[in-house]
Amino acid sequence: MDLFKFDNRLNLLPYDGVVNYFGSILEPDVCDHYFNHLLESTAWKNDEMIVYDKHIVTKRKVAWYGDVDYHYTYSRKTKHALPWTKELLVLKKIVETKCDVIFNSCLLNLYHDGDEGVAWHSDDEYTLNGQASIASLTFGTKRKFSFKHKKSKETVSIALEAGSLLIMKGATQTHWLHSLPKTKKVSEPRINLTFRVMKRHNGYYDT
Repeated sequence: MDLFKFDNRLNLLPYDGVVNYFGSILEPDVCDHYFNHLLESTAWKNDEMIVYDKHIVTKRKVAWYGDVDYHYTYSRKTKHALPWTKELLVLKKIVETKCDVIFNSCLLNLYHDGDEGVAWHSDDEYTLNGQASIASLTFGTKRKFSFKHKKSKETVSIALEAGSLLIMKGATQTHWLHSLPKTKKVSEPRINLTFRVMKRHNGYYDT
């Protein structure tokens, strides 16, 4: 099922989770400003992971920012949070106002073109706060984003445009996988900001 029209009052998933799409929440000139700034000023590094005991370095680049210097481990590699930049704090506040959630971290992804994507996965690492929302803010070229139910294999796809906001919450990560499929039709870059909530233990962030 493809959903290219949106109504953020509706759940894009048919069951076992909640995904709301707001469409573009920023004006085109604002999107261009932040895209150019993030492209040039972010502390990008090629993403790394361990797959079947092999060390993989991706073409896709990432950066990890947060409230404090805590650690985030996925694909058996650990990242250390950098302090928020002024621009990221502005974007965080905009997103928080839209979805009524306070986020404490953000993983940024840079896809140079359609040859770069992300395979099916769930953001269910133990350091993330259970069923807390994950908010995805897109800059740059439009890309298809897909969901697949872990048991039924039913799929839902939507095109994420520049300046658009998508929120995953509830049991979505428990029951659904998501991916950014590779495509030969896209030759321009995309930057994606995924705002997250890390767990706290006894008042401190998990590290």
